[in-house]
Amino acid sequence: MTALPTPATLLVEMIFPDQANHYGTLFGGNGLALMAKAAFVAATRRAGGAVVMARSERVDFARPVPVGSILEIEARVVRVGRTSMTVDVEGRAGDACAPAVLHGRFEMVAVDGAGRPRAVDPKSFEGETNDDA
Repeated sequence: MTALPTPATLLVEMIFPDQANHYGTLFGGNGLALMAKAAFVAATRRAGGAVVMARSERVDFARPVPVGSILEIEARVVRVGRTSMTVDVEGRAGDACAPAVLHGRFEMVAVDGAGRPRAVDPKSFEGETNDDA
């Protein structure tokens, strides 16, 4: 079976008061959770099975996201290794052409039923590099 390219994963979230801090903007922990969720979905789709997060390399909160905003979070697998994948995640509030308000990079590892690392199909797709990791 030929592996098909995995398109970007797009999550759309409305920011409600229960996700906000005392300033009325998205609480950082909730923003991080939304980015991690998008990374998980993108990596799961690419791996064709279960994945776990091994690391978040960097997370930037460039601008506050006010309650009532529509947040679009896009996740792309940008590297595939033997068992791991790097997923780049970017969030934009309001308009898809607006500047990024959130950005993060996550390392995800494909796992088997016992939770041990398993190989990811090495077939690559456009924009992806294969490493030994």
